[in-house]
Amino acid sequence: MAELAALEDPKTRAVNEKHGDDHGVNLGKLRAVAKRLKTQQELACRLWETGDTAARLLALLICRPKAFERERLDVMLREARTPKVHDWLVNYVVKKNPHAEELRLAWFTDPDPVVASAGWALTTERVAKKPEGLDLAGLLDVIEAEMKDAPDRLQWAMNHCLAQIGIDHAGHRARAIEIGERLEVLKDYPTPPNCTSPFAPVWITEIVRRQAVKDAGGRRP
Repeated sequence: MAELAALEDPKTRAVNEKHGDDHGVNLGKLRAVAKRLKTQQELACRLWETGDTAARLLALLICRPKAFERERLDVMLREARTPKVHDWLVNYVVKKNPHAEELRLAWFTDPDPVVASAGWALTTERVAKKPEGLDLAGLLDVIEAEMKDAPDRLQWAMNHCLAQIGIDHAGHRARAIEIGERLEVLKDYPTPPNCTSPFAPVWITEIVRRQAVKDAGGRRP
């Protein structure tokens, strides 16, 4: 904890706080600490229990994802209220845990929109990597009905799922684009040069175009 405190930088904290994260440790330096420590499950659990955001991020880098019980991960997610901790917990730990599918189903319809956003993130992972058994048309129905008025973090997760369906499943692509165009979620999101807009119709069209170029061996189709 003393080492993490020594890495605290006011400028880094100011940038992070604009995104809802209450820590001032450069993530590159945090990863260097994790690389030195290597995997230490007991230490990871102790760091998590401090409640400190930088400590929790470090914990997620040095833990053993498969070692957590389902109930423990549920508690951890409900404790993870800052965006970066939430994101790393879902992507670095829950996705690698054997209880990921059970948690996806439990979180997907949770009344807490932050918890529900984790369910949607896990669903997006399945859309991309293991879509068998998913009702893609049903997911589009829910997105169409609920995304427009969803709280920010949940809306972002639903939008990602919408885009992923359109990108990976040609049979649903036209509908996914149409839903995005009609709802206009993230249409005016500020996007840096050379980055793809998170507005689903633009996102889908651009990634599909890149895949077509790649499949054509680098030649424009």
